[in-house]
Amino acid sequence: MRDSILHALLRALDLLPWTRRRKPGRHSAAHLDHDPVHPVPDEVPCSAWAKPWPGISSHQARAVFLADAELDLTPDQRERRWAAAFAELGVDYPYAYPGDHFSAVG
Repeated sequence: MRDSILHALLRALDLLPWTRRRKPGRHSAAHLDHDPVHPVPDEVPCSAWAKPWPGISSHQARAVFLADAELDLTPDQRERRWAAAFAELGVDYPYAYPGDHFSAVG
């Protein structure tokens, strides 16, 4: 009943020139035809989880361990140098030393 009353009221208002819509409604076919269709982009961004987590290559790791400047260092200095070199590459190197407070935590 409400729908028929509303339709009758809208038809009566459409007869009055100052109550007509200047643009088609958002859900009308004329409005949907009027809006431009947005093209689908050629490159669809892929998810970060679609690829495995990137890490350093074996060549990069080998270069860190076989650096010539580290041959004359003590083992503690060499391990610190390795930790710093891996930190530059963005890899956490498990660096531990006697008396560190990290081993007590985990």
